[in-house]
Amino acid sequence: MATVVLVGTLDTKGAEYAWLRERVRELGCDTVLVDVGVGPPEVAADVSAEEVAEAGGASLQALRDAGDRGAAVTAMGEGAAIILAALDPVDAVLAVGGSGGSSIAARAVRDLPIGLPKLIVSTMASGDVSPYVGAKDVTLTYSVVDIAGVNRLSRLILGNAAAAAAGMAKAHALPEPAPDERPLVGASMFGVTTPAVDAARERLDELGYEVLVFHATGAGGRALEGLVESGLLAGVLDLTTTELADDLVGGVLSAGPDRLTAAGRRGVPQVVAPGALDMVNFGPRDTVPERFGQRLLHVHNPTVTLMRTTAEEMGELGRRMASKLAAATGPTALFVPLKGVSALDAPGMPFHDPVADVACFMALEEAPGAEMLDMHINDPEFGRTMADRLHRLISEGAQ
Repeated sequence: MATVVLVGTLDTKGAEYAWLRERVRELGCDTVLVDVGVGPPEVAADVSAEEVAEAGGASLQALRDAGDRGAAVTAMGEGAAIILAALDPVDAVLAVGGSGGSSIAARAVRDLPIGLPKLIVSTMASGDVSPYVGAKDVTLTYSVVDIAGVNRLSRLILGNAAAAAAGMAKAHALPEPAPDERPLVGASMFGVTTPAVDAARERLDELGYEVLVFHATGAGGRALEGLVESGLLAGVLDLTTTELADDLVGGVLSAGPDRLTAAGRRGVPQVVAPGALDMVNFGPRDTVPERFGQRLLHVHNPTVTLMRTTAEEMGELGRRMASKLAAATGPTALFVPLKGVSALDAPGMPFHDPVADVACFMALEEAPGAEMLDMHINDPEFGRTMADRLHRLISEGAQ
């Protein structure tokens, strides 16, 4: 029978978790109730708060005596993560809570494998959810009302969550299909580099790889870096490094300063290009910061406004890329498309600016393994060339 693990603060949400536990059982699943509260529980748990605190390297009594909510949330989150990693079976995790309970639950599920269902019903799910989701497949449901008792409205929302968790758990518990034994390759893509990635993906498929494509939206780049760290990828085709521009200039799709470092640090073969470094991303036009009012802007669609990077910014991006690639411990190649780095950077397009591009390209010449190609990034041959080189680097490393 599939098992749903319920992770909750039973000192404040005991009635809600007792109701959830019975509903999940009615739906045909076993349950394991893990208490991550620091006060006296309202219902009995299968894994006590004392056990969770100890797993997190703390004493429950000490946490109670200190009265430091932040320290308690941190300790119980760490302990819950260790408890969940040790439980078997776990076919889904379900949690409900406010900001504190959601933070504990988010930490508890952060290290669980991709594909294991993780559902959090949260009062915080209508705003910026990146602290709770991170780069994992966490499903969030907005609670609409505060989670304070089971009432006519919360019963509907919590009931849907219980049904979703039970359904996902049952599916997760089914026998796995025969695994695809092809080596995995991660690739980065944006709408303005799609033709290049499509060509590379088709070529890699011909060569016997399974390609996982990550949308370079900040979260996508972090997910790609995380998967590299997990050791699951045979290689990385990092054609779209645009998130570096958002990190430098202050756009909304930054993947943070560690973007383009995991493959180098882990020694994973990588082939890289300066894809879409010509742009910084913002939301609707009226959300672009005032300081950029005189810059070249392009309304990509009603929710995305793009800003052309300057020659100075492009030069700095080239230097940052070169520095990151120079630190790589594994096979690395860099391909530079001299005729443009995105669909908007082609001749006749809004962001075509050879002077700015050259500032980047000159800095990239200092990168190890840099090759200048007289192509546009979206020329099919450019993507195929990157794919062939990645195949060669992976094959040489396997010998």
